[in-house]
Amino acid sequence: MSNANIKRLTIAAVFALASTATNAADLSVPIMPQPVEVSGWYLRGDIGFSNQNVGSLFNQNYSGYSQVINTDKGFDSAPFFGLGIGYSFNNWLRFDLTGEYRGKANFHGFDRAFNGTWHDDTYSGSKSEWTVLTNGYVDLGTWNCLTPFVGAGVGFSRNTISSFRDIGTSVVSDVYGDTASKWNFAWALYAGLGYQLTKNATIEFAYRYLDLGDATTGDMHNAAGTPDASYTPFSFNHLTSHDIKLGLRFTCCEVPPPPPLNSRG
Repeated sequence: MSNANIKRLTIAAVFALASTATNAADLSVPIMPQPVEVSGWYLRGDIGFSNQNVGSLFNQNYSGYSQVINTDKGFDSAPFFGLGIGYSFNNWLRFDLTGEYRGKANFHGFDRAFNGTWHDDTYSGSKSEWTVLTNGYVDLGTWNCLTPFVGAGVGFSRNTISSFRDIGTSVVSDVYGDTASKWNFAWALYAGLGYQLTKNATIEFAYRYLDLGDATTGDMHNAAGTPDASYTPFSFNHLTSHDIKLGLRFTCCEVPPPPPLNSRG
C-alpha cells in the first residue's frame, strides 16, 4: 500500500472517530443517576395520647394564708386527634398547618393552706383544648425507607376547664366552677421517625413537647348554683404536655421533576 493511501485512510479514520465522539456527546443519557427531588402538597392525620402537667395553681384566696402547699396537681392521660395540610419543598424541608382536638384530661389536685391552722382542699375537673399550629420539619436523610426528622411549631391553643370542683375538708365546703375557655400562644418541638409505606404514603411515629399556656375556671358557685363570692376562679399556670403521636402523610399533588437540562425538544 502506498504512502498516499495510508494517509488517506488515516485522515478518514480521524474524521470517523471525531464524528462518533460528537454523536455520543449529543446523547442525553447521564453517566451517573441524578437524585430526584420530591416536592408537593400533602394531607396528614394524627392520633396520640397526652401526658400533661401544670406548673402551678393560683387562687386569690391564697393571699389570706401564710403558706400554701400544692401536694398534688396532676392530669390523667387523654387522647387527641388532628388533621393538617402541608407542603414538601424537597427531600429535606417541609411545612404544615395542623388543627387538633385534645380530649378531656381528668384533673386531680390537693393543697394545704396554713394561717394558724392547716386547711385542706381537694380538687377535681377536666381540661381540653383546640390547638392550631404552623410546623416546620427537617428530614435528616432516608435509609431503607426510614427517615428521622426534627421540627418545631408555633400557634394558638384554646384551653377549656370544665366540671371543676373544690371540696374543703378542714373547713367543710363544696363549690363548683363554671366552664371557661382561654386562648393562648402555644409552641411545640418534635422528634420522630417516618416510614415510607408507598410512593405517596408515609407513616410517622413522633414525640412532641407542647407548651399550651394557661387556663382558668369560670365563676364559682355552690351546689345549688348560687354564686359564692368567697371563692374566686382558679388559674392553671404554664400547662405543658409530653405527647406520643402516630401520623399518616399522603402526598396528594406531587410536583413533577424538571426535564433534564440537555434533553432535546
